[in-house]
Amino acid sequence: MSASPGQIGRDRYEFGPFRLDPEKQTLLRDDKPIALTPKAFQLLLVLVRRSNQVVTKDELMKSVWPDTFVEETNLTRNIFALRRALGETEQDRYIITVPGEGYRFAENVHNLPERQLDIVAATQSTVQVRIAETRSWRWIAPAVIVLLAAAGGTSWFFTHRKPILTERDTVVLADFANSTGDSVFDGTLRQGMAVQLEQSPFLSLISEERIRRTLVQMGQSADAPLSGETAREVCERTGAVAVIEGSIAALGSEYVLGLGAKNCRTGDILDEEQGQAAKKEDVLKTLGAIATKFRTRIGESLTTVEKYSRPLEEATSSSLEALKAYNTGLNAAFSSGLQAGIPFLRRAVELDSQFAMAHAHMGLMYISSGESELAVRSLSKAYQLRDRVSDRERFFIDTSYHRAVTGNLEKAIETCELWALTYPRDGRPHSLLSGFLYQGLGKYEASLEEAQQALGDDPDVTPSYANLAFSYFYLGRFDEAQATAQRAFERKLYMPELSLLQYHIAFLKGDRARMEQERSSAQGRAGAEDWINHLEALALAQSGQLRAAREMSQLAVESARHAGNRERAATFEVGVAVWEALFGNGAASRQYAMAGLALSKSRDIEYAASFALAVSGDFPRSQALMKVLEKQFPNDTSVRFSYLPVLRSLSALHRNEPDAAIEQLRIAAPYELAQTRIGFFGFFGNLYPAYVRGQAFLAENRAAEAAAELQKILDHRGIVVSDPIGALARLQLARAYVLSGDPVRAKSAYQGFLTLWKDADPGTPLLMMAETEYTRLQ
Repeated sequence: MSASPGQIGRDRYEFGPFRLDPEKQTLLRDDKPIALTPKAFQLLLVLVRRSNQVVTKDELMKSVWPDTFVEETNLTRNIFALRRALGETEQDRYIITVPGEGYRFAENVHNLPERQLDIVAATQSTVQVRIAETRSWRWIAPAVIVLLAAAGGTSWFFTHRKPILTERDTVVLADFANSTGDSVFDGTLRQGMAVQLEQSPFLSLISEERIRRTLVQMGQSADAPLSGETAREVCERTGAVAVIEGSIAALGSEYVLGLGAKNCRTGDILDEEQGQAAKKEDVLKTLGAIATKFRTRIGESLTTVEKYSRPLEEATSSSLEALKAYNTGLNAAFSSGLQAGIPFLRRAVELDSQFAMAHAHMGLMYISSGESELAVRSLSKAYQLRDRVSDRERFFIDTSYHRAVTGNLEKAIETCELWALTYPRDGRPHSLLSGFLYQGLGKYEASLEEAQQALGDDPDVTPSYANLAFSYFYLGRFDEAQATAQRAFERKLYMPELSLLQYHIAFLKGDRARMEQERSSAQGRAGAEDWINHLEALALAQSGQLRAAREMSQLAVESARHAGNRERAATFEVGVAVWEALFGNGAASRQYAMAGLALSKSRDIEYAASFALAVSGDFPRSQALMKVLEKQFPNDTSVRFSYLPVLRSLSALHRNEPDAAIEQLRIAAPYELAQTRIGFFGFFGNLYPAYVRGQAFLAENRAAEAAAELQKILDHRGIVVSDPIGALARLQLARAYVLSGDPVRAKSAYQGFLTLWKDADPGTPLLMMAETEYTRLQ
C-alpha cells in the first residue's frame, strides 16, 4: 500500500550513496545535502517506500497531489528533475519507467536507525537550518550556501547595481561591423555571439524568423544587413528593448573586438565591452570573454553566468571557417527551406568533425527531408560530442537524439520539459513538444497547448503553426486547422507541410478542384512536389483507381530520387506495397516492398515492407524484418507499441490463433490513436492495430467487437485521411454486420464502399468480390 507523503514517520532510508529522512524532508548524498522541491521529495518518498514495485502514474499523482487535478506533464517534469538530482544520465539506475504503467524504484533500500540530521528542509523559496551540537559551523556554512543557491537565494549574499535589462526584456542582436577586410568574420562573429548569449536563461534574443519577417514588413529583403537604423527599427517593431552591436577591427597583427548595447528608442548606450585578441586563432576566445562580461553587467546573476558559460570554442568550433559555414547553412535553411542548409553544414563538419551543433542541425534537416537514416548518423555523432556544447544546446541534442535515434518519445519529452523549465524564455522546447513528441503519443490536446505557448513566445515560428494545425486536424477540428494554416500564410510563412495539410482538408471535404489546385501549386517546390504526388497516389488508391495510383506514385518516386532523397522514394514504394497487399494483389505487393528495401533499410521502411509481406503471405521475409526491428530499436515508441504488436498479431493470424493475435495487440491499445513514425512522415500506417484487431475478432466470429474496431478507423478521418485502409475498413465492417445478422447495417456499409469505389478500375478482384457479397443481401 502506498504511503501518503503526509505520513511523516521516524523511518529513515538508505540507498546507494543517498540517505533520506522523511521527518526532516532531507536527501543527503555522502553527507552532503541535495536540494529538492517539495513535490519531487514527496515523489521520491513514495517510490522509495515501495522500492522494486511498480507504482502507477495515477497512484503517484493521487499521493503527491491528493486534492488537486494536475496534468500528467507535472508528474513527468518532477520525475525528470528527480532523476537529475540523483545523478542519472542515460542509464536510469534508480527510477525505471514502466511503459504504459508508471515507475519502479530499482535500487535496494535499507532502513536506518534514528540519527540527528542537520538540514531540515529546503524548498525553492525558504531554507531552514538546524545545527546539531556535535557539528561545527565550518561544515554547516557551505551547505547553507549550496541550498540558498539552489533555492534562488543568492541575493542574500550578492548585490548588484540596478540591472540594465530585466528578465522580461528582449533584445536584437545586430550584425558585427567588420573592418578587417577578412570575410571569414562576416556573419561568423554574430553567430558566435548568439551562441554565447543564448546560454543565458536570463537573456532572450529576438528569433531569426521574426527578424526576417520584420525586415520584409519594412520593405527590405529578408537577408538585408542588420545594422544601424535598420537594426534599431527592427528592435522597435518587435517590441525589444535594446540592440546589441558588435565590431572587429585589425590593430597591426592583433584584433580589437567591441560589443555595445543601445536602447533602441532613445539611442542611449546601455553598456560597452571591449577585448583584444593577439592573433586570429584567439578571436573566438576573446569574443566569449566579452560576452561573459556583458552578461554580468546587464543584470544577469553571477550564479547563472558561472553555471551557463561554456567557452565559445567548445560550444561551437575552434575553426572560424567551420563556424562561417555553419552560419551560412542556418541562414540558407531560414531563407530557402531546411534542405538548402545541408551542403553548408556538411562543409562545417568536414572542416571540424567535432562540431557538435553542426552535426545536430544537419540531423534535424535530414529529418525534415524524410531521410531518417542520414539523420540518425548525424544526430548520433552530435550525441557523442554533447559534452562540448552549452546546456541549452545539449538539451536540443538530447531531445533530437531520443526523438530520431532511439525513438524513445517519453525520454525525449522528459528532456524537452526540463529544457523548458531551465530556460523558461526559450520557445523552442515548446515547439518541439508540440510536434511528433506529443503527437507520436496521441497527446493532441497537449500538443495544442505547447504550440500555442510557442507562438505566444514568438508568432513567427513556422513549425509551430504546422504543429498546431495538424493537431487540430488529427482531432477532427478541420475548420480550426484551416484557420491556423491561413494565419501562417497571412504572415507570409510557408513550409511544405502546410501545403500538404491544405490537400488533406480538401480531400476530406471531397473538394477535387482544391486538391488539384494544391497539387499544381506544389509542382517545382522542393520538399513539396514529391510528397503531394504521394498523397494523390494514396487518394487514388483509396478510391480503387489503382493503375492511376501506381503511375502517380512513380512520379513521386522519380522526383524524390532526382533530388537525392532515397528514403523518401522508398517510403513511396512501400506505400504502394501496403495498399497492393491490402487489396489482395500479393505479387505486386512483394515487388514494391523489395523495391523500397533496395532504396532504404530505415526502421519505417522495414516495418511497412514487413507488413506488406505478411499480408501478402510472405511470412519468412516478413519475420526476418520483424526480428531486425526487435533487435535494433528496443526503445522506439512506434516500434514497441505499434509496429511489433501488429506484425506479431499478423503472424498469429497466419497460424490461425486469433486469441493470440488479440493478446499481442493489447499493448498497442493506449497508443493506437497516436501518429506512428510511418504515419507522421508517410501519411499511411495509422490505426493499423485497430484494423488487425478487427480481423482477429472476425476470425473468432466476434462480430460486434470486430465492428467496433473497424468503426474506429472510420471515426478518425483526420488520423487515417487518405490511407487506403479507410476503404478496406468499410468493406470489412460490412462483413462484420453480415456475421452479426444485421443486413440493414451491412447493406449501408457495402454501399459506402461501393460508392467510394464507383470509379475503381473495372475487373479489380476486391471490387468484384464486394459486388457479389452485396448482391447476396438483396
